[in-house]
Amino acid sequence: MLTGSFFICGASTNGLIGTHLIPAAMDHGIGEVPAASLLAAIGVFDIIGTTCSGWLTDRHDPRVLLFWYYGLRGLSLLALPYVFGSPHFGLVLFVVFYGLDWVATVPPTVALTAEVFGRERVGVVFGWIFAAHQFGAAFAAWGAGAIRTWFGGYGWAFGTAGQLCLFASGFEAQIARGETAPAIPVTA
Repeated sequence: MLTGSFFICGASTNGLIGTHLIPAAMDHGIGEVPAASLLAAIGVFDIIGTTCSGWLTDRHDPRVLLFWYYGLRGLSLLALPYVFGSPHFGLVLFVVFYGLDWVATVPPTVALTAEVFGRERVGVVFGWIFAAHQFGAAFAAWGAGAIRTWFGGYGWAFGTAGQLCLFASGFEAQIARGETAPAIPVTA
């Protein structure tokens, strides 16, 4: 479930927004530089959101945090096609909100990986989970481009990614609490 949700995470961030926000904004009459500035602003808010997510992960159940992060990300992606058609305030609001959520999933995902697989295995297991993130990004980068070519816009890509994020939110709600994996004996 962690791998599947992180596949969706990569698809909805690096693959979709990181690759296609600028051309999608240009499709709606926003120039290249202002569109790139929107993506840069997402990066600035990402620093704030990820730092706060780490703080929250130390104090709250990471499953609950991930449930909300993916759910809210999904809703924002579902709203994005409508935001492009609204005054620019809606797009700025999307950038702030989405930026705060961009990498916020990493701290709770690492915490859950450590809880489920044990601290001794977190590096290797999270490495594989992160590989799924990259596959998701590659899939969405290609898929959103194909959708833009076939349908003449990104509406279906944003809608699909939004629904996948809501699906990932359900994944996180199903990760059971339980005993962590047994520790690996270390020999001297």
